[in-house]
Amino acid sequence: MQIAKCGMEATSFQTPFGWAGVAASDRGIIRIVLPTKDKKDVERELRRWKCGVPGSGAKAARLLDKSVVLLSKYLSGERVLFDLPLDLGYYTPFQQAVWWAAMKISLGETRSYAWIAQKIRRPRSARAVGQALGANPLPIIIP
Repeated sequence: MQIAKCGMEATSFQTPFGWAGVAASDRGIIRIVLPTKDKKDVERELRRWKCGVPGSGAKAARLLDKSVVLLSKYLSGERVLFDLPLDLGYYTPFQQAVWWAAMKISLGETRSYAWIAQKIRRPRSARAVGQALGANPLPIIIP
């Protein structure tokens, strides 16, 4: 399934865990929908995405193709380097700071919300860090 909506390109694809989805703009990946058994749930989530993404096109389509290959490999148990550009420009600066800090956590390590809050120089915002991580639009890529 290909969805062209409000300037973004999106697709759903089958994995060993069910149907997953990904959306991209010309600037990068903007949304990943984790696997579920119902393809319609993934498509509904992709359509529900409120983006306002300016002009997508051939570059977005290439990013979708590459992300589907990488995510499929990852969900099949392969170790993958996600060298995809991310487009987080639709989120607050605080959310972006939290997500960039989370991406710097090494594989297999865990950190607290308070630790991330310290890293982004907002030491009293641990609860807000938790909310930002709960709203993570790129699970798997952003832990």
